[in-house]
Amino acid sequence: MRHDTPSTTSMQRSLRQCLSNMAALLYRQGHVLETVTVPHRGLDRHALEALGEADRDWAPCQHVLETSRAATWNDQQRFVLTGLGRELLFDMFGEGAADCA
Repeated sequence: MRHDTPSTTSMQRSLRQCLSNMAALLYRQGHVLETVTVPHRGLDRHALEALGEADRDWAPCQHVLETSRAATWNDQQRFVLTGLGRELLFDMFGEGAADCA
């Protein structure tokens, strides 16, 4: 018996696509995954603006990440992945994709 509803499945697919796009965009912009996976690091507003200028799909992806609670703002007002976002990212790319040390 399957417990995923169509909207849950669609949201998870969208979320995974956004995480994948985010990883590629971060790499192209000279960032590493640890920038968003380590809770005390994160992307500041200037870096987010640069991502938006580099790729028009960034703003909708950022919105999906935030509304799904896969990403949030840390105490320094930097954009970081939550536990959910990190778990999905590591599930997609492997635990070694971004060390949390």
